[in-house]
Order: sequence, then structure tokens, then C-alpha cells
Amino acid sequence: MHDTIADAPAPDDISAFRQEVRDFIAQAADAEIREAGRKMTSFFPSFEPTMRWHRILHRRGWAAAPWPREYGGPGWSVEQQQIFEDECRRAGVPRLLPQGLAMVGPAIMKFGTPEQKQRFLPGIASGDDFWAQGYSEPNAGSDLASLSCRAVREGDHYVINGSKTWTTYAHHANRMFLLVRTSTEGKPQQGISFFLLDRLDLPGLTIRPIIGLDGFPEQCDVFFENVRVPLDSCLGEENKGWTVAKYLLEYERGGSSSFATHFRNELDAIRRLATSSGDGFGGRVVDDPVFQQRYARLLMETAALEATEVQFAALEKGSPESGPMSSMIKITSMETLQRITELAVDVAGTPSLTLQLQALTVGSGVEPIGPEEALTIMPKYLNNRAASIFGGSNEIQRNIIAKLLLSR
Repeated sequence: MHDTIADAPAPDDISAFRQEVRDFIAQAADAEIREAGRKMTSFFPSFEPTMRWHRILHRRGWAAAPWPREYGGPGWSVEQQQIFEDECRRAGVPRLLPQGLAMVGPAIMKFGTPEQKQRFLPGIASGDDFWAQGYSEPNAGSDLASLSCRAVREGDHYVINGSKTWTTYAHHANRMFLLVRTSTEGKPQQGISFFLLDRLDLPGLTIRPIIGLDGFPEQCDVFFENVRVPLDSCLGEENKGWTVAKYLLEYERGGSSSFATHFRNELDAIRRLATSSGDGFGGRVVDDPVFQQRYARLLMETAALEATEVQFAALEKGSPESGPMSSMIKITSMETLQRITELAVDVAGTPSLTLQLQALTVGSGVEPIGPEEALTIMPKYLNNRAASIFGGSNEIQRNIIAKLLLSR
């Protein structure tokens, strides 16, 4: 999608654009939407208010911010996309869910037939459709090429048997993209196909939510028992799905959101909490030299990450440089995120230990026990223990970098 990005506007235009975005968010984002942003405990905010915010942005033409105009996006420059992300994070609105907009959408643009693009992209852009990602399996997580969910041709259909796990928000989805094994010949990667399921109420398909450590059902198990889907469900060529999957993973690992903007906001919140928290010796946590050292290090890591994200946004996805860079962003961003959540727990102390499911539920009206700033700290810490695993473990990412760069 790199060659469809608009030229950067003049500085005066950029200033006007930032103000336009800021004014629109202030007018359009209601209290429930902002509450969903404040109560995010992972990368995936409360579903209903977030999808409503998606549809509001779509009516303005801004939901699919990185998309070119021909597919329903605004055709913004990289700088405009960054400004939009910055203003959304500054306002505290929830991040739009990435599975459609930032993952399968770009893959359909790259590999889809004209019919598939016409059929699927408008619903992704509008928020009328929500896609779940069927990659991981009970015995195929980071080693994704060992997946065993099978699809066999029978007449004008494929018949799918197997299961997927850690399938985020599958219980809310009406569509799914997934990897299936269609051949056992050759290397494991050579027998995988990429499918697009246009409905999830198919006979033999069962979805079972998983309760996470934060107490909410975010992930799901998905079971396929003789599930029949048409042959045109395949995106790209049969048995060539690994190419599609790698392309999509570049967006998931390095391009689905601005991690640096999010991290700056998290660090600002930690500093505010440290300013109002005592250190137990008559002083403030914010004045403690150890806190200052850890905080400064995280600020520097965030600045370096932001510079890398800007470089990555300008790269053509699927190029020799983009794969290793997406892996590098994935490693550094997720390890930095984990250190940020660790610092937050240390600053908040015991008030962060109480699990308050009702207070965390958007629209409940239940007041938190203790400071509101501490409400999401422990759930974020617990959820983000998985940050160095999902999307391909950091160990796998280091192997990718070594193979593609250091072995040249």
C-alpha cells in the first residue's frame, strides 16, 4: 500500500489537519466511548463501544486511516496517519480493533481477486463486519507451520476439521480468516492455504470463550467439525497461504498501531501517579532516583521505537527490509510494554492488587476501590505477560532477523 500514500501536506495544512481531528474527536466521542478507552486492559478494548466509534469514524471517512482512497480510506500521508493516531490517544478514545482494518484488509488488497475485494473490503472499512483471526492451534503457536487444522476438497466445497485457539473476540465476530492445511506434501509451509469465512454460524463450527487472567472473555477456542465452505473462500492460491500469512504478520507485528504514542500516554499516566504517591519515607515516588532512572530509560526506548515505526510505515510491505523490521518492532515494543507495566505496578503498589470486574465493565457505573488510575494497572500487567508471545514469540522474531539479515 506504500505507493498509494499521499504526499505530505505543507506545515500550515498539517496544523489545520491536527486541529480538525482534535475538534472532531471532542465533538463525536461520547462518554461511553471515552470510558472504553480509559478501561482498556489489553490491546483490545470493550467491543460494542469500540465498534460504535469505528462506525462514527467511518461516516467521517476516517476509520481506515492507512487505506488508500480506492478501497475506502482517506489516502492520508504517513504524517497525517501519525497525527490522527496521536490525537486519538491524547483524547483517550479506544484503539480500533485491528483484525480487519490492519490485518486481513491489507492482505485482501494485496492477494484478493476483484470479487473478493468488492465483497469484503467495504464491510471492514464500515465496521459492519468484524473478523476473527484463526492462526494459533493447541499444538501450533509460535511454530505456526506445524498447524494441523485440515481442509479437504469435496466437489465445490472444502470440508474443514480441526481447531483454533487464542482467537481474539471470535464470540463477537461474524467473519474469520484462518490458515488450514490443504496438503501434506513438501515442507510444512508449502501445504497451507489462507481462507476467508464469510459467516460463523456454519453447521459444525463451535466457538467457546476463554476467561483471561483479567477476568474477561477476550480469547476463544474455535472448533471445526466437517464445516463446509465454498472453494472461493481461498485467498490467493491453494497451498500458497504461507505467503499471505507472512505478509499479514508484518502488519500485525509492526504496523497495526502506533505503539510509541500509546507508550507515551502510559508513561504520562505513571508519572502522574508517581507525583501523587508517597514513597513511604515522607517523600514522593516521582522524586525517587530509581524511579527517575527507570522512567527515563523507558522514555528513551519509546523515542527510539517511534523513529523505527516512522521508517517502517514508509516501507513497501513484503519487501526484503520490511519483514526483519516488523520483527524488530515486535520485539522492542513488546519488551518495552512489559517494562512499562512492571513500573506501573511498582508505583501503584497494593491498590493495584484488587480485581474489580464490575468497575472495569464499561457502563456499569460502579466506582473503583482506591484511585481510578490504579484500576487497570494489574489487568494490563497480567494481560501483557503474553505480549512477548502473541504474534510470534520474541524468540521466533530473533530467529527471523538472524536468518534474513545476519546470514546474508
